[in-house]
Amino acid sequence: MSADKQSRDDSAPAEMPWGRVAEDGTVYVRTADGERSVGSYEAGTPEEALEFFTKRFDELEGKVHLLEQRVASGRLAPEEAASSVKSLREQVVDAHAVGDLVSLAARLDALGPVIAVQRAARKEERAQKAAESKAEKEKLVAEAEKLAAGTDWRNGANRLRDLLATWKELPRLDRATDDALWRRFSTARTTYTRHRKAHFAEEHERRDSARVVKERLVKEAEALSGSTEWGPTAGKYRDLMREWKAAGPAPREVDDQLWQRFRGAQDTFFGARDATNAALDEEFAANAVVKEEILAEAEKLVPLVQSKGADLEATKKAFRDLADRWDAAGKVPRDRMKDLEGRMRKVEQAIRAVEDEQWSRSDPEKSARADDMIGKLEAGIADTQAKLDKATAAGDTKRAKDLESELANKQAFLDMARKAAADFG
Repeated sequence: MSADKQSRDDSAPAEMPWGRVAEDGTVYVRTADGERSVGSYEAGTPEEALEFFTKRFDELEGKVHLLEQRVASGRLAPEEAASSVKSLREQVVDAHAVGDLVSLAARLDALGPVIAVQRAARKEERAQKAAESKAEKEKLVAEAEKLAAGTDWRNGANRLRDLLATWKELPRLDRATDDALWRRFSTARTTYTRHRKAHFAEEHERRDSARVVKERLVKEAEALSGSTEWGPTAGKYRDLMREWKAAGPAPREVDDQLWQRFRGAQDTFFGARDATNAALDEEFAANAVVKEEILAEAEKLVPLVQSKGADLEATKKAFRDLADRWDAAGKVPRDRMKDLEGRMRKVEQAIRAVEDEQWSRSDPEKSARADDMIGKLEAGIADTQAKLDKATAAGDTKRAKDLESELANKQAFLDMARKAAADFG
């Protein structure tokens, strides 16, 4: 008989609440369905055998406890958690270990409802994120389609790149919805890009046409820069400037150069004109002094001609003499011309106003009309007086009173007419 066999024979069968070791060294675990053999332990005592298989149970319990913690924390996805529970439960059910395997399996089963709640929450969260993602993508699509319908060629391309980057960061939706939105988004980008390229192609063509026009205008401007026909040439430069503005921008690399040449030609002409005018203004400064002296004499005529009994003809002759001297004095500097001419014109207008007033008073037609009015008023007064006498004789007081009022009005008009006729006389 071996020493190990002798040792087991010398000891009573070892037992514990969840298992035992039989006399033949077989180790059993107690379950709800009865005892089940989990192995044998030949190398030691029954107590050591139970301790060995109990440690296996402790290891399983540690795995269950760790899984419970991971499920409770939500670190595992519901599908992964369910798979781990299933796998570990199979290990527990068929475990070669001694311990409360039924309770351990029950703890694993208890994780099922927890995982179900988490699965529902995850599903709701995914649905919410999908709804948010759909709303955001629809917003991106709407903005992209608005850009595609617009003409913001400078900022639109950058904005579409930003929209695309945002799109890539959003969660995908169900395939049908995501594909439909993407087609709209992609179509908008393609449409915008096509229109943008067409716009810049047209703009390039317009700029090239503008370059041809501006090159012609520059040549014309440079050809005129030496002209001394100040008035007509200044007008031609104004026409050239209108054409320049209407031509629009040329390509950027030549537009500034063409403008510098065009503006340089203008500056050359107008600089020469200004220098010539400045010299003339200096030459004409003495003429302005003469005309100021003539003005001083002319302005003295105004209060004279406006005074009562003034000799209009003598004043007119004096003004004509001054006007002849004025013309003979020659041109004045341009900045003095408006002021001096305006003052001389005021003297002329004052004399003409006095002349018009005298003519108005002596107008034969107006005098004849005044005399005719006096005759008619006198006849009317005589007629009204006869009617008044008749009413008074008849004792018609009311009628007489009305006629007296009428007679007074006519007499007042007659006095006014006689005064006007005296003015004409």
